[in-house]
Amino acid sequence: MTATEELTYESTSRFAQVRDDLRLHYHEAGVGHDTTIVLLHGGGPGASSWSNFAKNIPVLARRFHVIAVDQPGYGRSDKPTEHPQYFVHSASALADLLDTLGITGRVHLLGNSLGGGAAVRFALDYPDRAGRLVLMGPGGLSVNLFAPDPTEGVKNLGKFGYQPTRENLEAFLRIMVFDQSLITPELVEERFAAASTPESLAAAKAMGKSFSSGEFEKGMLWRDAYRLRQRVLLIWGREDRVNPLDGALVALKMIPRAQLHVFGGCGHWAQLEKFDEFNKLTVDFLTDGDNS
Repeated sequence: MTATEELTYESTSRFAQVRDDLRLHYHEAGVGHDTTIVLLHGGGPGASSWSNFAKNIPVLARRFHVIAVDQPGYGRSDKPTEHPQYFVHSASALADLLDTLGITGRVHLLGNSLGGGAAVRFALDYPDRAGRLVLMGPGGLSVNLFAPDPTEGVKNLGKFGYQPTRENLEAFLRIMVFDQSLITPELVEERFAAASTPESLAAAKAMGKSFSSGEFEKGMLWRDAYRLRQRVLLIWGREDRVNPLDGALVALKMIPRAQLHVFGGCGHWAQLEKFDEFNKLTVDFLTDGDNS
């Protein structure tokens, strides 16, 4: 399928039983291309691979085999509440998915926020399987040097966790973007329906708990960022109110082969707010002729 209009939710939707106790949902496009790129969505209420990347998938599928994963606890994937630190949880689930699909070579990873953290954890835990990384405001790698912590976005995320109302969800979504026209009533309703089920709420609480108990240090990715040997493209919105721009500086210093691109007039969803520029930037970075 090459025409954008042919790549619908239904035509790209897949399921895989990756373990006895875990089934993942994902979207697949661009089958037949030699290079695979895995897309990992952010962690906001009601998030999924389709909600984050529906418009980007057809563009990327012109050049890559695209796997856009609903991470555990999100979308139509299973929602376990007993699991290790979330980045470890998601990275190991991705490794099992790739095994199930028979994808044995390196894959590029594109991760937004929580998905950026999961992508880094995957690259650290499975270094022989991770190609280049494109990370948009990545969680765990972002260390706020000047901005208050918790940020506006994290505060609003927590508020929805305690009071899962439409109003609190809309307030969270509006923090995510510079262009407020992107937050439509339809988007709020769609995200609220997905986020407010008992299973989703329980999974979100378990995810949050994993960042403050047990092996929570696994979520402090900046401490191990020096071990990343592949090329890494950091993408930030100048107006990001979830993981502010100053959070990029430690990662830029620590990662040996990092580069940083900043979009003005852009919040936490660069893949939507700067759609054309983001797609070109990503494709150029992944196909510039250097195989490393």
